[in-house]
Formats: sequence, structure tokens, C-alpha cells
Amino acid sequence: MTTAPWRDPALPATARVDDLLPRMTLEEKTAQLYGVWVGAATDGDGVAPHQHDMTADYDWNELITRGLGQLTRSFGTAPVDPALGARALALAQRRIVAAGRFGIPAVAHEECLAGFTAWRATAYPVPLAWGAAFDPPLVEEVGRAIGRDLRAVGVHQGLAPVLDVVRDPRWGRVEETIGEDPYLVGTVGTAYVRGLESAGVVATLKHFAGYASSAGARNLAPVRAGTREFADVTLPPFEMALREGGARSVMAAYTERDGVPASADPELLTRLLREEWGFTGTVVADYFGIGFLQTLHRVAGTAAETAHVALAAGIDVELPTVKYYGEALVAAVRAGEVAEDLVDRAARRVLLQKCELGLLDEDWRPPSPESVESIDLDPAANRVLARRLAEESVVLLDNPDGLLPLAPDTRVAVVGPRAADALAMLGCYSFPSHVLPHHPGVETGIEIPTLLESLRAELPDAKVTFTEGCDVLDPDPSGFPEAVARTAEADVCVAVLGDRAGLFGRGTSGEGCDVTDLNLPGVQGELLDALVATGVPVVLVLLTGRPYALGRWHGRLGAVVQAFFPGEEGGPAVAGVLSGRVNPSGRLPVSVPRVPGGQPWTYLQPPLGLAGEVSNLDPTPLYPFGHGRSYTEFAWEDFTGGPAVEDGPATADGAATTDGAATVDGPATEIGTDGAHDLSVTVRNTGDRAGAEVVQLYLHDPVASVTRPDVRLIGYRRLELAAGESARVTFRFHADLSAFTDREGRRIVEPGALELRLGTSSAQVREVARVRLTGPVREVGAGRRLLCETEVLRNYGGPA
Repeated sequence: MTTAPWRDPALPATARVDDLLPRMTLEEKTAQLYGVWVGAATDGDGVAPHQHDMTADYDWNELITRGLGQLTRSFGTAPVDPALGARALALAQRRIVAAGRFGIPAVAHEECLAGFTAWRATAYPVPLAWGAAFDPPLVEEVGRAIGRDLRAVGVHQGLAPVLDVVRDPRWGRVEETIGEDPYLVGTVGTAYVRGLESAGVVATLKHFAGYASSAGARNLAPVRAGTREFADVTLPPFEMALREGGARSVMAAYTERDGVPASADPELLTRLLREEWGFTGTVVADYFGIGFLQTLHRVAGTAAETAHVALAAGIDVELPTVKYYGEALVAAVRAGEVAEDLVDRAARRVLLQKCELGLLDEDWRPPSPESVESIDLDPAANRVLARRLAEESVVLLDNPDGLLPLAPDTRVAVVGPRAADALAMLGCYSFPSHVLPHHPGVETGIEIPTLLESLRAELPDAKVTFTEGCDVLDPDPSGFPEAVARTAEADVCVAVLGDRAGLFGRGTSGEGCDVTDLNLPGVQGELLDALVATGVPVVLVLLTGRPYALGRWHGRLGAVVQAFFPGEEGGPAVAGVLSGRVNPSGRLPVSVPRVPGGQPWTYLQPPLGLAGEVSNLDPTPLYPFGHGRSYTEFAWEDFTGGPAVEDGPATADGAATTDGAATVDGPATEIGTDGAHDLSVTVRNTGDRAGAEVVQLYLHDPVASVTRPDVRLIGYRRLELAAGESARVTFRFHADLSAFTDREGRRIVEPGALELRLGTSSAQVREVARVRLTGPVREVGAGRRLLCETEVLRNYGGPA
């Protein structure tokens, strides 16, 4: 029997919280606004920046008498058996419920960037690999599986996905992003959100907003993005994930833009996020982000001022542990320095979310610790998903003479520092890379086949030798002679090079592992030179967290395969591509540069960002965004929606340029600035094996009132086709997809000519539809269409 309205699940959540909030003391309300990080390191060697500076002392037993908002990373701080961890979390929740006057449990949160960051949990491919797969439905399945694992151990909130759009690939956290295009980031990120939320886990969008636009690609450096870049590149993925995905939490970024830190910006966290976009969930601080307002940004001088600035801006929850929203905030409210209404505003949002999670229900109980049995966080079904995503994400960049697939009985010299290291498959937020370096001697807890092991299994009749050649970062070249000797004895060399994921300079990729240029780390480039010089065909396999400049070897390699930290099943996935068991279908979510100094550059460039006569530097990438090859061939037929276009002149890598599509003749289809236009094409697999084509739709705006990217992605569809099979894909373009931010800061659809370009990459155009938007300039807001709908008709036989 319910004892108070706030306990009654039959009442609306707002009515329940309206009843509860006035019953709470100031201390009880502020207690809902912070987390506690039990077991966090304070010795200066933690897993978060400034952890040793920002972790406060507290008495746990005394603290929980007021209640508690969040429990931080019970599983993600140290290796703990999943079942034991679930029991410990259940026991902690029982103590919180018993100690507090209202018996409200905490929200338990964990990292889940590429899988649940816990010991013995599945390590999936990193988000950059999600982008390479161009397969939102599969990413949604992965998100759902991760959410189920989180809920199975008592976790309510996941700190993912990262929706930052890559602006400079030298940034260490590129591996955590989905790519360099906001539409790709938004659609794939939204799919992950849907999956996580469908499992009952609160998805937390990171990092709001602009974090990836830091100056010089330095982690946490000031953001230099202008108003229109911020509005048209940075923000759309977040808006899409909120509106289309239903994300219930947002994490404020560490960075500042134009002198205002994101964590102190009410324009961003309140006016835009809540008033314009209608967000009703919680805004949480990135770890110690509130404290950084005082210590790093210096926009507040005292703990009370810091709490006030963050709370007023719209940050509801201090993470990972209490320092500013505890005693300092209570004292400031009592002294009249901070309005209690601000505390109430944040507490209401937190309590509403707890109500949605069932944590205010009278019958809520954590499981009995004794009832928690063995928990498998890496079951066979998870590994199947991890394998599927890894296989779909591998990108065949080049295979000019058909060296791949490898002959089954060939002599293979496997060379390189990434071939026999299981950690070569994992990004910095995987548990083995993120936490286990602080626990030497502890096993990884999951099976991670290396590429060397996997290739030997794929090619049992081949003679496979191995030598490392060099370290990932150490400049010692003493292993070169043996590598050259083994290569000279082989029919083909598979050079496995790339990154070692780590944190804050302890790796070549990952948080705080930024680079000055896009040369391969260490002496790996010199090793590759030595291997190529043998005259034996070399297959370059890259296991990395970012793209690296490859122009130095263009035309000198037998094949190039790119995998972005493909997870625990990445070894078999990449080996399957090399053997031919897997037909590669990944597409580049980031451009691959030709030269290491030709960056920062992404494909979203206005005319002055492209190659031209005014500079001797040519930033054109070696392999463009969206590029990827296959072992089969696809014919595009029966295009409707506009005049056909011949492939443009070939570039060095065989991709057509957009030059041939820039002046398409023929009449344009007229539609209003609120109109729509369909364009369709039939794709036929003309080869002798199954494969996948990714049909990509790009927008070219020849003349606009502000400069626009030459092309930008506005739609895509992955088509998996058996040999001889065809499918007809229709893209339903709406004028809203052409919207941009004008000089007054309004988002508008502008009348004028547009080109809708269907292609196999951002630089290879197959078909063009010319459209003319007519009518007045139309201002669009939060209700505009964000997605280009697609429809697929399988086994299409063509027009009657």
C-alpha cells in the first residue's frame, strides 16, 4: 500500500516529483545532484584527467544519510568479476536506501563507448568502425546488447555515444567518434541511442558541444569553430539523437568556445538544448568538468561560485564524485549566494528521471546479493554481433592488381608490431586498454584472437612466418633486417601496422594522445619502406584509431586494408578479408590524407578549402570520405530523378572526381522550398559472389548566400546483394535537408539550384539530379526533417 503520492506509480511522474520535492531538505535535494566514485584513485595515476586533484574526501556512511544521486563506475574502475560486482552494487544500493530518509536508490552509471567497460565484457569495434560499416540497424542491435548487459548487473545509465564530428584527425579521440560527417555521425549515433534506450538504459550524448574542434587538435584546447560551423556541423548529430533517438541525458563538454566554457554556457545548455530543442532529461558534467571551471578555465574563484556558474548554466549532476554540489553549494544557498530555485530545478530533473527508471516506486528493491549468480558479459551472441560489425567495418582501400584474396597455399611473411598483439584490436575505452594497465598481471578476461593467429587459422595450408620488425612507437630499427629477410623468402608480405590505444600520452591513439602530424607512429613508415624495397608484394593492414597519410606508398603496395580498432573479433574479421572468406564492404568515415602535413582537413570544405591555384599545398585526400572497394562488381542502372552523368576523370586512386558532375546539362526539377523530390537507382551485383554496395547521396549547392561545403552527405543506404541480385533504392529528398545557417543565425531553406549526387564516395559521382527550389526563403526550426528516407525494392527487374 502506497504511503505517499510520490511513491504511487499510477500517478504521472510530474505529480509524484511535485509531491516529493517539498518534503526534502536542502541537503537531501543537493545529494541528488552528485555522484560518488567509490575506489577512485587519488595517487595521480587514475583513469580520468586531474583525478588526483579533484577527488574529495568524504565519509560514505554519513554521506548516504542524505541520499545519493549517482554511483560512478562500480565496474569500470578496477577488475571485478561481473557477478561479484553485481552483488556489491546491490549491497551498496541497499545501504543507500536504508540510510536515507526517503529510501531513494542511486543511478548507477558506466562507460559503454565500445561495449560495457567492465572486466570480462564484450569489447566491440570502436565507434569509428561503426561509421565505416554504414549500417545503423546493426549498430542499434549492438547498442541493445550492451544495454542488456548493463541492466543485468544493475546499471541504469551509459556514458555514450560520442557524437563529436571529426574536424582534425590529429586529435587523439578520433577513434571514439563516428566520422567526419554530421549526417553519418547523427544517423549511426542515433541508432546506438535507440538500442541502448530500448534496453532501459539512459543514453548520454557526449560531448556537448564542440569538443572535437579544439585548436591544434589538442585535447581540451579552446574551440575555434565559428557560428555557422558550430550550428551546421557540430550540433546536428546531437539534435538528431535527441529527437529521433530519444536520448535522456547529455554530457557537457570540457572545452570553451569563444571564451565561454560549455559547462558555464546557459545559451547552450538551457536556451538551445531545453527551450529550442525541448529536451527534458538530465545534463551531467564530464568528469571533474565543474571543477575545471575554477581550476582550468578560471571563470570562478571559489567553490561556491563554481557551483553557481555550473548550476545556472544548466548542469544538473556533478560527476564523477562530490566536491562542488555538496557542502559548498548548501553553504552558498544558505548564505543567499545561490538561489534555491536553481537547486530545485536540477533536483526535479534528476528525480523525474529516477521516476522514469522506477527508482521512486515503493516496491523497488535491488536484487538480494545472495541471489546474483554467475553473469556472462561476453556470451556467444555478443561475439556474433561483434564479429558482424567488425567484418562490415573493414575497408579495402586499394587492391589494384587483385592480390587479395590471398592464395590459400601461399608463403606469407607477416611483419609488424600489431600482428601478434591482442590489444591492437581495442580502443582506449575498452577495459583492457583503459583500466588493466593499472593492474599488471591481471588477465584480459576475454578471448581476443590476434591477426597472426587468425590468419594462420584462415589459411591452414599457407606457410606463415612472423617477425615484429619494430615497436609501435620505439624508434629502434634493429628488427628491420630480420623483417626484410623473412619478406624476401615469401610470396607476399602482410605488414600489420598502426596504433596502440592508451590514455593521456600512454598510447598513440586515445584520450590525450594527440599527434603533431599524420605520419605512422614511430619508425613504422621506415619499416614499410624497407619491406616494399624487397620487391615482394606487400599488403598493408592498418589497425588504427585515426587515418594516417599513405601517399608515400601509393602505387607501391599490393593492397591496403584499413580497420579501425575492430574489437575482440577483429582478428578473424580482418583475416577473413585477407583470405576472401569475407567480402569487404566498409567505407571510409574519415578521409585518408595523401601527405602527413596536408591536414587538418575533412571533406566538408567550401571552395577555398579545396585545391586551387592560390596555394602550392593540395589538401585533396588520397582516399576520400565514403571510399571502399569490394571483391565483386556492382552496376548502377535505371536511374530516375534527373539526367545521367558520365563518371568524371579518374584520380590516382581510381575514384572519379566531381568535376564531371558540376555542370550537368538538362532541365532541373522545380519544387518549393518546402517540397520533396524522389530519385531512384537500381544496383545489380554483377560479380560471382555476394557483396554490399553503399549508395551515398550528396548535396551540392552551387550558389548560396553564405559559403557552403562543396558536397555533403544527406543520405545513404547499404545494400547487401547476392551474386546476380539487384535492388532498387529510392531516396526521398526533402528541401529541409538543404537547410543551413544564414548570416543572421537563422536556419533557412534558400531558393535556387541544387544538385543531388548519387555516388560511391564523396568524390565518385554516378548519377545527378538537378533540382531548383522555388518560392520564398523559408526559416526552419526544431521540427524540420533531419533524415532522408529511403526505400528498397529487392530483386527489381527494371522498367516494364
